[in-house]
Amino acid sequence: MPSAVKPPQTLYDKVFADHIVEEKDDGTILLYIDRHLVHEVTSPQAFEGLRNASRKVRRPDCTLATVDHNIPTTSRKNLTTTAKFIEEAESRTQCTTLEDNVKAFGLTYFGLGDKRQGIVHIIGPEQGFTLPGTTVVCGDSHTSTHGAFGALAFGIGTSEVEHVLATQTVITRRSKNMRVQVDGDLPAGVSSKDIILHVIGVIGTAGGTGAVIEFCGSAIRGLSMEARMSICNMSIEAGARAGMISPDETTFNYLKGRPLAPKPDSAEWKKAVAYWSTLNSDADAKFDIDVFINTKDIAPTVSWGTSPQDVIPITGAVPGPDDFQDEDKRKACIRALEYMGLTAGTPMQEIEVDKVFIGSCTNARIEDLRAAAKVVEGKKVAPNLKRAMIVPGSGLVKRQAESEGLDKIFTEAGFEWREAGCSMCLGMNPDILSPGERCASTSNRNFEGRQGAGGRTHLMSPVMAAAAAIVGKLADVRKLAPPTTTAKSSPKIELNAHVADLESDDDLDRLLDEPADPQSTPSPFAAPDASKGAMASFTILRGIAAPMDIANIDTDAIIPKQFLKTIKRSGLGSALFHAWRYEAGTDNEKPDFVLNKEPYRKSKILVCTGPNFGCGSSREHAPWALLDFGITCVIAPSYGDIFFNNTFKNGMLPLVIPPGAELDAIAAEAKAGKEIEVDLPSQTIRDANGKELAKFEVEEFRKHCLINGFDDIGLTMASEEKILKFEGKRTREWPWLDGSGYLAKHGRGPVKVEAVPVPKTNRGEVLKEPLEW
Repeated sequence: MPSAVKPPQTLYDKVFADHIVEEKDDGTILLYIDRHLVHEVTSPQAFEGLRNASRKVRRPDCTLATVDHNIPTTSRKNLTTTAKFIEEAESRTQCTTLEDNVKAFGLTYFGLGDKRQGIVHIIGPEQGFTLPGTTVVCGDSHTSTHGAFGALAFGIGTSEVEHVLATQTVITRRSKNMRVQVDGDLPAGVSSKDIILHVIGVIGTAGGTGAVIEFCGSAIRGLSMEARMSICNMSIEAGARAGMISPDETTFNYLKGRPLAPKPDSAEWKKAVAYWSTLNSDADAKFDIDVFINTKDIAPTVSWGTSPQDVIPITGAVPGPDDFQDEDKRKACIRALEYMGLTAGTPMQEIEVDKVFIGSCTNARIEDLRAAAKVVEGKKVAPNLKRAMIVPGSGLVKRQAESEGLDKIFTEAGFEWREAGCSMCLGMNPDILSPGERCASTSNRNFEGRQGAGGRTHLMSPVMAAAAAIVGKLADVRKLAPPTTTAKSSPKIELNAHVADLESDDDLDRLLDEPADPQSTPSPFAAPDASKGAMASFTILRGIAAPMDIANIDTDAIIPKQFLKTIKRSGLGSALFHAWRYEAGTDNEKPDFVLNKEPYRKSKILVCTGPNFGCGSSREHAPWALLDFGITCVIAPSYGDIFFNNTFKNGMLPLVIPPGAELDAIAAEAKAGKEIEVDLPSQTIRDANGKELAKFEVEEFRKHCLINGFDDIGLTMASEEKILKFEGKRTREWPWLDGSGYLAKHGRGPVKVEAVPVPKTNRGEVLKEPLEW
């Protein structure tokens, strides 16, 4: 009998299919996770949950932890312990709590005294922890970065962090397939950051909602791995679940010699590359959404407003409300101009800046620093600038830059040369903007207050930020420097360069099917106790509904970053919509904000008529804040994917009601200050008199969990045998994912990474120097 022919698949389809542990009839899927990155902000409550349920970390060898969001980026020459180095109490607590947790659970950790410490999405690829064809998660929305390697990488909330730690799986569903094809040579001064800003400007911040974007085309294929990472990093800003780029020779060359990748030219490396080379979309694969971009339409691009979709060529002028036909966009423009302190029609190159920030998980790699250094070499920072900062993405990037003399170029020009960390990207550390200050930034978000309460952010590429620093205004780098990036035509993948002994397709098939050492086949990881937690059940909710007529309400607005330093899930209700509820820098309520009015102070339901509620960060603090305030149901036309998932994990119900008569009727009840009733069993919304206002859809599995108050981890542990079976297959087919190559000397099968010592803060001991690679 001939074997069945597989239907054509996309890159996403292939990677997703290779990680399915179990699929339910309703489409709910238990997906295995190969790589879990952990940082200090979204993990404390997850580890607390493990302790409370007496659960262990299932796969310590698949988990890598570091500190990045909270840490100062000042010199560490006098570093002794984390507790002594970090002055701000809540930041210090989060970082020392992570140190305690990695010790207690036996995890690999790159702390402040480790040369390999850095931004989580920079150290993963740098170490070879990120590999093609893997699934990668982190409690951080910009996990999409790792998709540049042909990995399926996405951000998760804290409840899912706990779920992955306990089970090495997530509960999910298939996403749509979206293709963004970019062809042509890059014009002068245009880089990968300009590509992705342009794409977001074209499709909007909700353009990729519910989809995984595959970036392809000659322009993408001609980019370096670092440039590809910048593009995938910001796919989340287009609303996508993830961004992916098919691996090729550029990918393989980048990974060669990385400490956590298979050893170059070994049999395992050859088998890995043979598998990785199959990770591309089939020629006749179907995409749900197609977007085609020609590079000739892309110029050096900057943002003008408070959303990543608010972008314009540097040669343009600030738009006004009359430039938009859509009413939601007109309102958003008015709001953005007021917040940004801009006047419609002002040429972008006339806008002065106060600070310049070159860093973040988007643009803090060695290639970014080299490009910026070329622009500023021999020049001086403009005298009107208050501050210009260079923040390398990791300790190894910093050392490499210093070995090339880049630090001297920057400091001689007037820049500050900092230590690795997230820094001013989100202002959770001492590197922040003051109210009203304007920043040229290479980060990924320009939300209100993102870099500091009242701060104004303009997004751009490293070379554009460097140009702004020299000019003192938003500037066109093409006037200061020659082209820094030129796209090449798409190179042909030469598999033989890595699998030299393969002479036919049969040989390739043989290598892909070749089993590992039989002794390594069974999974060696015992199941943790399947003790089952529980949430309060959700059946019928009746209460006051607060109306909000705003589009793209992001998680930074729902809960500003200064309130993310808690290690608890409770007590965040007073911080909900903080910048909108209170006068800047005070506890004085703004009387016009809806939740400061009666009867909305006791709202249980939020009705938002604008689309894309909860876009932005993966911070689960957003639903925690809503819950703490008393809101357990949100009604909106659409949601950010991660926020949508996070609400269910906390026993909340997010309802999708499309724009139209039904949503208008619900909003009218809310504006009248009346109660509405949400009946989950019958999937009906009613007014206070019992009149039906709308029916709604909800996934059967999520409905079942809400009504019964089921804990996801307890449910997943019922599938323990299937997880064990999958792990056995994983070891047979992809042995390098169990840790082969992690250590210089190891046997077959899973090998745990040796953890770097954590300082004993009560003794003030200094960390030992880790090995170089």
